[in-house]
Amino acid sequence: MKRSICFSWLKTSRQLSRRESDLKPRVAATALALLFAAGIASPLTAAADPPPTPTYRQAVENTISIVDGARSGDVAAAGRAFYVLREGTGSSQPEILADLRMRPPDFEDAQTRLHRLLDALSMPAGTADPAQAQQQLKQVLAMHRYDALHQPPSLLDRLGQWIRDRITDLLRLLIGGTGTAIPTVYFYILGAVAVAVAAFVIFRSTRGRLAESTAASRPTGPRAPADYFAEADRMAVAGDRVGAIRALCAGVAATLAGEQTWEGSPLTVREIFQHASEPARLRPLLLPFEAAVYGRRDVDSATYAGAEQAAAPFRRRIQEEAA
Repeated sequence: MKRSICFSWLKTSRQLSRRESDLKPRVAATALALLFAAGIASPLTAAADPPPTPTYRQAVENTISIVDGARSGDVAAAGRAFYVLREGTGSSQPEILADLRMRPPDFEDAQTRLHRLLDALSMPAGTADPAQAQQQLKQVLAMHRYDALHQPPSLLDRLGQWIRDRITDLLRLLIGGTGTAIPTVYFYILGAVAVAVAAFVIFRSTRGRLAESTAASRPTGPRAPADYFAEADRMAVAGDRVGAIRALCAGVAATLAGEQTWEGSPLTVREIFQHASEPARLRPLLLPFEAAVYGRRDVDSATYAGAEQAAAPFRRRIQEEAA
């Protein structure tokens, strides 16, 4: 009897332990699945609902609440107010942000500015009569000081715009419309420099011809030596030493060989000066004349003074004969 009871108890206990061993892996697997699902769902829920960004007005109100409740010199409260204001308003309030960054923070000035800002946000700009406001705007724009706004571009402005458009078209043609590595303004500067250089070269090349045309406009024909000497003085005073030394040579030549010598003689100046009693004394006048007229060289003041001194005896002779 005892043996049968023991055997049945052993058999029952083995069946229970076998069932428990089968249930343990299933329970463990179910628990792990539940934990994994909960771990994934919690970050997804947090990421799906980010904290809303405060509005501009809300950020100002929150900053006022922090500043009003802060104690004097509370750096931590200033930091929180700075963060709240910057997150909601960006960098649009640099003065208030500067007050909060100060050490110690300037809560008094920041509080004043914040309340004024809140008042401005509470009363946005507007008009009760838009039609009247529009009429007043038209009356202001009709004043004479705004006449330039109603006038078309001037001829000079249109010419400048046309030149810029043509330069732009040329650049697009050369580059193929893909853009340039060099800014377009540099091409405008280069064009202006080229025009200035061309104008300078043209002016330098025509200066001598203009002087020749001026000399050609003077009266031709026989002239008295005194007229040549007077003309030399006028040119020297005006700074035209080349023309002055030419007039001195003409006065000396007219004194040596007659009034028609300078205009009609086939002889050169050197050959005319050979008629002087002492031709060597005229070298300070002859050599600068040849260098200036034939060599296109300038005449300095010292050289002209020597030439004037060489022509002085002939000028005195004319003055003595006139007296």
